[in-house]
Amino acid sequence: MTDETEAELTGVPPRKRPKPAIDTVGTRKLKPATMMMGHGYDPMLSEGALKPPIFLTSTFVFPNAAAGKRHFEGVTGKRPGGAEGLVYSRFNGPNQEILEDRLAVWEEAEDALAFSSGMSAIATLFLSMVKPGDTIVHSGPLYAATETLIARILGRFGVHWLDFPAGATRAEIDAVLSKAASGNVALIYLESPANPTNALVDVEAVRASRDAIFTGAKPPIAIDNTFLGPLWAQPLKQGADIVVYSLTKYAGGHSDLVAGGVLGTKEHINTIRLMRNTIGTICDPNTAWMLLRSLETLELRMSRAGENAAKVCEYLRTHPKVEHVGYLGFLEEGSRQADIYNRHCTGAGSTFSLYLKGGEKEAFAFLDSLRIAKLAVSLGGTETLASHPAGMTHLSVPDARKQALGITDNLVRISIGVEDADDLIADFEEALKAV
Repeated sequence: MTDETEAELTGVPPRKRPKPAIDTVGTRKLKPATMMMGHGYDPMLSEGALKPPIFLTSTFVFPNAAAGKRHFEGVTGKRPGGAEGLVYSRFNGPNQEILEDRLAVWEEAEDALAFSSGMSAIATLFLSMVKPGDTIVHSGPLYAATETLIARILGRFGVHWLDFPAGATRAEIDAVLSKAASGNVALIYLESPANPTNALVDVEAVRASRDAIFTGAKPPIAIDNTFLGPLWAQPLKQGADIVVYSLTKYAGGHSDLVAGGVLGTKEHINTIRLMRNTIGTICDPNTAWMLLRSLETLELRMSRAGENAAKVCEYLRTHPKVEHVGYLGFLEEGSRQADIYNRHCTGAGSTFSLYLKGGEKEAFAFLDSLRIAKLAVSLGGTETLASHPAGMTHLSVPDARKQALGITDNLVRISIGVEDADDLIADFEEALKAV
C-alpha cells in the first residue's frame, strides 16, 4: 500500500518520507566515507537540523489505525521486511534506522541491524538460526564469549558443534563439513582474523566446500569481521552470507560505547530481525547517535591506526626479547596465510599478537611497564590497548584448548591507536626493558 493509496482510503494526508538517498553524482558512485555524512537522513524531517537529533522516546504515534496494523504485520513477521514505519523502540527508531542504512553501505549489504553489544548480535543470530539437535560448524579460535555461548550455553539445549582451525585447507574444511553433514548443519560461523592469534580463515574455500557438500538447502555462512572490517576486509565479496560486528571496536572507535551489528541479505536479516524484535536486543538511540558520529571518521581513524601499526610492528619484529609478531603485514610470501590475505584483505589492520620470549611472568612485566598504551581489553579505539588473552579475555577457555589454539602465556594482544607512532615505539622500548 502506497502513502497515496493509504491517504485515499483513510482521508489522512500521507506521512512525510525522506528524500531518496544520494549514492551517485552523475555517473560516479559515491564512496562510503562520503555517504557517512548524510546517507539515510533528511534534515527537513527534523526541523532542518544538520545532524540527526537523538530520538529519546519509547513509542511512536501512528498516522492512523490502518498504518498501525501494517507496521505490526512487519514487526510480527506476517510480512517480510520489518515495519514500514516507526512503532516502538524495542523494534526500531530513527537513530537506529539511519545507523543501519549506513552500516550496510560499507559492504554493499542488502540490509543491516544494530544491537546492544557485539555478543547480543551474535546471540540473536544463533537463536534465530538454530534449534535443538542442530549443529554449528565454526572456525577456531573464536572470541571466548562466542565459544562459551556455543559450547556451554547452546549445548545445554541440545545444539552440537564441530570446528576446524582458522587456517584450515580446503581438504580440512571438507572433512569437517562432511562429518557434520550427517546431521542438520544450521550455521557455519567464522571469525577472521581469529581472536587473538590473528589467523585468517579462507572464506572462499569455506563457501566452495559448503556448496559442494550440501546439495539441497545450504547453511548460511556468518563471519565476525570485527578485526579488519569494514575498511580492510569485506567478506560478503568472498561468499559469506552474514557479517557480524562488535561496533564497540573500530566503528565506535572511541572506547565510549558498546554495540553490535549484523549485515547480510534481506532474507537472513528478516529472520534475525524477527528474533531481535522478540527478545529486545536492539541498541539504544543515544548509542546509535554516537555511532553515526563515529562512522564519519571511520576511514580516517582506521587508516592512521593501520599506518601506526606497520611502524610499531617493524620495530618489534627484530627486538631480542620478542619471539614472534603475529602481524598480517609479515606473512611469509607463498604461505597459505599470505595467499588468503592477498585474496581477502586490503590492509593488515592495527591489532596484532605479540609473543614475548618467556611466559606469563614476562608478559605481565611488559604490560605493567607500559606508560602510553593502556592495560585494558577491547580494541579498535583511538588509544593503544594491550592485554593478556590467556589470563583475561580467554581465561574461561579450557587450558588444553588454549594450547591447541596457540593462546599461550607469552602472548600479548595489542591494538594500536592514533597516537604518534614514534611515541608508541618509545613506550614499547622502555616496557621491554622490564622483560
